[in-house]
Amino acid sequence: MGKPSRQNVALRELLKSHGVTYEALASLVRVVAAEAGEHLRTNRSGIAHWVAGVQPAEATMLYAAEALSRRLGRSVALSEIGFAVGPARSENVWPEDTLAALTDLGRLDLDINRRRALSGAAYSLAALALPTHSWWSQKAGYAEATQGPKRRIVGKRDLVAVQDMARAFSAIDQRHGGGHARTSVVQYLSTDVVRYLSGHFVDSAVRRGMYTSASELAYVSGWMAFDNAEHAVAQKYFTLAVSLAAEADNAPMAGHVLRAMAHQAVDLGHPQQALVLAEASIEGARLSEASSRERSLMGVVHARALAASGQRQAAAAALLRAEDDLAAATPGDDEPSRVFFFGEASLAHETACVLRDSGDPAGAQREFQRSVRTRKASSFTRTHAVTLGYLGSVQARQGAIEEACATWARALDSMDGIHSARARRTAHDMRRALSPMRGRGIPAVVELDRRAGNYLRESA
Repeated sequence: MGKPSRQNVALRELLKSHGVTYEALASLVRVVAAEAGEHLRTNRSGIAHWVAGVQPAEATMLYAAEALSRRLGRSVALSEIGFAVGPARSENVWPEDTLAALTDLGRLDLDINRRRALSGAAYSLAALALPTHSWWSQKAGYAEATQGPKRRIVGKRDLVAVQDMARAFSAIDQRHGGGHARTSVVQYLSTDVVRYLSGHFVDSAVRRGMYTSASELAYVSGWMAFDNAEHAVAQKYFTLAVSLAAEADNAPMAGHVLRAMAHQAVDLGHPQQALVLAEASIEGARLSEASSRERSLMGVVHARALAASGQRQAAAAALLRAEDDLAAATPGDDEPSRVFFFGEASLAHETACVLRDSGDPAGAQREFQRSVRTRKASSFTRTHAVTLGYLGSVQARQGAIEEACATWARALDSMDGIHSARARRTAHDMRRALSPMRGRGIPAVVELDRRAGNYLRESA
């Protein structure tokens, strides 16, 4: 505890206006702290001391902000609850030293004993707060100002090697799912790539390219973790990916990652936070400097966030812009390799999700079917299986059970060898949807339920 100051009116009024008791806040703060590996003895009396003006330790302040963010379903800043924080902690989510943070996270993630705690941590709404404008401008010149020793020269061939690895890992994720080879990505990123980033670059183009490639690898690791339902881990890698993109001064790359963070927030049921992230992903140079294909990708996730927030007309308009942007993409475009997966099938999949969330199941079914029809399933197997799962769910909700069973059977066929929590979730969803009919002896239902159960056991 620190020294008492004037009464913390902000915290008192926030708790009162939302009906949060001292006991409830104390309990949740203890939970958040435990997830971070710290045992706190905070109780009702401790919260009363905060309201009276006693400022807790910095770590405890962060736990309190996270606890309230979860309770209120939105990001709560330290300043909103009356806690003073110095400049070194004002942007605690966004690292000052990106390479040190990347090395630390990689070391934690690769330690089998500590990784369990990392994977078990909770997704944080407070961590979705965007960095300030000054953070972006400082990051843009940081990497060049901190060049490594002359003896470690990093040139074009080094950059090409890292770019090749980023493409390879991304292709593996698309084909086999996020549960396959993520450790290899983390190992490569936190050792080999960090050594390159710590070196002396032959020119600024190689430096920007290397930081961009590192951002892509951090993004891939985050996306793999997201696909494997390791959401807190994914958040940490996405944050580092944004930081690396900022140090590369690569606005579209930053937008690409913010789009992924918005996608994750939508999937986890946080539409307002998703909308803030999606709007940030298409702000200024992140959109204007992006290729047509990447603009379409960021735009369709913006549409999803709008639909999830109940803004149907705005979502429809965003979909039309995304369609126009993808139509403008041509084979000769100078576009980054990270958008290799996004084409007609992906746009149709995301469009279907928008229509589903906007209350148009018939339109969603049509677009899911278009996605299935146009996707190259051998290369994008994971997403193909997920799309089939979503299609079956839409069909079942419209009462077409036999049709849904046939679609879900195809989804299970596609899931063979896929290591993905999203694929597992589709198997859970199909079993849940079929549970009311399980005792009726319908052959298609019985067989599908058996297969889904086997898949869940074998992929556990």
